[in-house]
Amino acid sequence: MKSLLLASSAVIGAALPLSAPAAAEAAPTTVDRVVVTGVRSALTVPDTAQATAAIERVPGAVEVIPDTAFKNGPASTIKDIFGKVPGVVVQSRWGPDARLSIRGSGLSRNYGNRGVNAFLDGVPVNTADGLFDLFEIDPSALRYVEVFKGANAMRYGAGSLGGAINFVTPSGRDASEFDSRIDAGSFGFVRTQASTGGSSAATDWFVTASAQREEGHRDHSNGRLARFSGNVGYQVAPNVETRFYLNANTWRGRIPGEVSKDSALNDPTAANPEWVRQDQQRNIDSVRLSNKTTIRFDQTTVELGLFGVHRHVMHPIYQWLDFTVDDYGGFVRAIDDRSFGDFRNRLIVGANLHNGTIDTEQFVNLTGAVKGPRAASMVDKSQNISAYAENSFFARPDLALVAGVQFLHAERDRRDRFLSNGAQSGSRTYDLWSPKIGVVWDVDPTWQVFGNISRSAEVPTYDANSFASPASSNLKAQTATTFEMGTRGARGETSWDVAIYRAEIKNELQCLTTSPFSACSVVNAGQTVHQGLEAGLNIPVLKTTFTDDDRVWFNAAYTYNDFKFDDDARFGDNRLPGVPKQILQAELLYRHPSGFYAGPSVEWSPDDYFADNANSLTIDSYALLNLKVGFDTQQGWSAYLEGRNLTDERYISSVAIAGVAAPDAEIFNPGAGRAVYAGLRYNW
Repeated sequence: MKSLLLASSAVIGAALPLSAPAAAEAAPTTVDRVVVTGVRSALTVPDTAQATAAIERVPGAVEVIPDTAFKNGPASTIKDIFGKVPGVVVQSRWGPDARLSIRGSGLSRNYGNRGVNAFLDGVPVNTADGLFDLFEIDPSALRYVEVFKGANAMRYGAGSLGGAINFVTPSGRDASEFDSRIDAGSFGFVRTQASTGGSSAATDWFVTASAQREEGHRDHSNGRLARFSGNVGYQVAPNVETRFYLNANTWRGRIPGEVSKDSALNDPTAANPEWVRQDQQRNIDSVRLSNKTTIRFDQTTVELGLFGVHRHVMHPIYQWLDFTVDDYGGFVRAIDDRSFGDFRNRLIVGANLHNGTIDTEQFVNLTGAVKGPRAASMVDKSQNISAYAENSFFARPDLALVAGVQFLHAERDRRDRFLSNGAQSGSRTYDLWSPKIGVVWDVDPTWQVFGNISRSAEVPTYDANSFASPASSNLKAQTATTFEMGTRGARGETSWDVAIYRAEIKNELQCLTTSPFSACSVVNAGQTVHQGLEAGLNIPVLKTTFTDDDRVWFNAAYTYNDFKFDDDARFGDNRLPGVPKQILQAELLYRHPSGFYAGPSVEWSPDDYFADNANSLTIDSYALLNLKVGFDTQQGWSAYLEGRNLTDERYISSVAIAGVAAPDAEIFNPGAGRAVYAGLRYNW
């Protein structure tokens, strides 16, 4: 489909195809043309339009979220990016920490995240064993974000239930010469950021840095963050470009801890006293260095990459964890797009290597985050080799038949250095196949219909295979077969993105909380089902008010989650806990050609949901009212004022799920109360 690609600037985050240029000209202030004209784009970094054109060939639910969808606000957390993307659920815990889940992936994790493969400029954010922490992602540094839901992530060799997310920073060829901002607001939040970029002949560069601090809406939740990202690209020849990336981050934060439901709703600013006594914290320093090279031939493009990551984590929690993570790897991918007679064919083949070591020293955590006697010492090694191929055969110019397969070989090894007999040492090997078939039909140049059947497979993370007991030594990989169909497109100025899916899962990995003062225990559930609906809509409800070009837009993202056990021996057909059954995020936004915008929005969870597998403890429904007003000229000065949770609703934002939860179980994180943020930005 050769189309003009548009992206909503403040709505559902989905980039949707429109073929008629007149549609773009009709509402220049409501949607942002992502086509970059008059600029030589980087070979290694597709611009937003190129990324959208590539992703719309995927026969499944995918999104490209342009930076205009989240930068006109605090842009300080992951929820600011994904808050209006259907199917992506972000549940805040405290500060910048949050649980991210797609289609119920890793929804039982209350520390770390799993079930989604996260990338920064195509380089893994996950540690080699599969866990990921998104504190390294600076929303203000990004150009766009690619979301591949479920097995639609084969492009990145990802076969997890949730799929993959790729956070993309600008190259110097599409970056502003200078961009700076300051944001401030409730709970002691202050943030500054500045970036610069440019190009000269064959060389381009981009550099950005930000720093933020906050006291937090809860006691004992203060923290500070500093992030740096930069890249330098060099075009060796007209069809050869190499790019080096450097990313460095530091985070110091205190943890308020989970509390009982009564405390979360009636005293939402209080921290758990035991967390305060131990002065529980998360302190991380990380450095990432990578290189990506793109070589274009007549009909084939080859991408090569290498990366290395070092993290030092100082983490006094129920015990004092002091560990380093050293990951390294590389990837190669070839895309061949050619015609055989009257038929076009597009073949993608690739391979990924991702290995790493986690060297852990664990101590008793005494009062005030003081290291006590050593309690454990171990080295965890993870090795992952994957290979994949995906072929799109165009039976007609508007109809592509897609088939693909991925193979993953994964090894997990632990060497216990603490016990004299090494009793908690062990190793496991997994060999997993994930096939996929699908179809993409361009009904006309403005909309598509797609469908696929796919398999996904996830290997347990290092903290699951602890080898401390037979149960923890014999965890099985989680596998799923997913059926999906949907449509995306536009009619005039109205755009939509809708998908329905059903995932039949075996051995779902659940991380169950058994005590508020220890890590969760990972188990394989029996058969489970994740099915649902993801729907986004962007429609002008008033086309003319004060001028011919202003608009009042209604933007909505609706997610329906029907997750349940399937005839489980213990829990029958109970609902899976941890995520609302329905989530609606809707906005009514007025936009004027001058750049002025204003309007209210809501986040609504209309149903109670559960905190445990037994379905014995519920989490109440909630509704949050927000309001924002601002002025955005794209170039020059911009400003905003935003109020969140204006009714000061008391609600649960996330829960550490349990098998069977007691009424006073300390497993809840309260949501933030009423807050106001303001920001000023200068860009040229």
